[in-house]
Amino acid sequence: MTGPLKNKTNYTGKKLLSVLAHPDDETFGMGGTLALYAQRGVEIHLICATRGEVGEIDPEFKETIKSAACLRTQELRCAAEVLGIQHLHILNYRDSGMPGSEANTHPKALAAQPIEKVAGEVAHLIRQIKPDVVLTFDPIGGYRHPDHIAIQKAAVQAYDLAASENFDDPEGLPPFQANGLFFNTIDRKFLKIMVWVLRLIGQNPHKFGRNKDIDLVALTDVDYPTHVKIDYKPVKKIREKAAACHASQGGIQMNKGFRGFITRLFGRPIDTYMQAYPEVEEGRKVQDDLFL
Repeated sequence: MTGPLKNKTNYTGKKLLSVLAHPDDETFGMGGTLALYAQRGVEIHLICATRGEVGEIDPEFKETIKSAACLRTQELRCAAEVLGIQHLHILNYRDSGMPGSEANTHPKALAAQPIEKVAGEVAHLIRQIKPDVVLTFDPIGGYRHPDHIAIQKAAVQAYDLAASENFDDPEGLPPFQANGLFFNTIDRKFLKIMVWVLRLIGQNPHKFGRNKDIDLVALTDVDYPTHVKIDYKPVKKIREKAAACHASQGGIQMNKGFRGFITRLFGRPIDTYMQAYPEVEEGRKVQDDLFL
């Protein structure tokens, strides 16, 4: 094998589990990674905690759909099929919306749940699936979305719970220890370029996104070490096709217009990860594979 994943790991029988919050997180954050490993024969599982109930929906969809949750679940299934995600596990929680929104206080909002409760459900699934590798968000959830942060905390706790003799599994499944836990991170150099370009064209980088509720400048102040880089160039077109599945979330526009131009100009088809477990030895070179 040449190019990405060139260390010639045998992926036969390997399993990867991604633990995320909303439909589209699997594509926009780590879609290249999931598609690449799926092509290499890895069994891909995705836990999606919500159905994206409060996601902003473009006007042309509102006349033909019953709910945002219904549409976004359909989009998720479309993207999962394109990326090669074989197993989709959806938890019964509700999208909490961005910080300060009314949706934060809904009784079923993910961000309002006890972390221990969500972690228990994820730990049970980890014991069922027995993944070699578990992926989730970084500690600030990429861009400080409450649901991203909540599921990240739950995934970290679940990783330990699944391996603990003290966890009372609802089906009595035995403890299971995955080989590695990784946080998907955002390339801060790319973020800083985005901030520079936005200011150059007269846009406010403190109010980015469809709802102007993402502060890119604040995100550049938080950095995490990069322990693994996944070059997904061989499946770049697949990731773009999966993004188009999320049409109600502007997935088609991700590959066009301003954002598409900046990505083509400065972005690289690389997903970056911080290794949370096992602890990384000081001085270790950046790896090109998540399977240890």
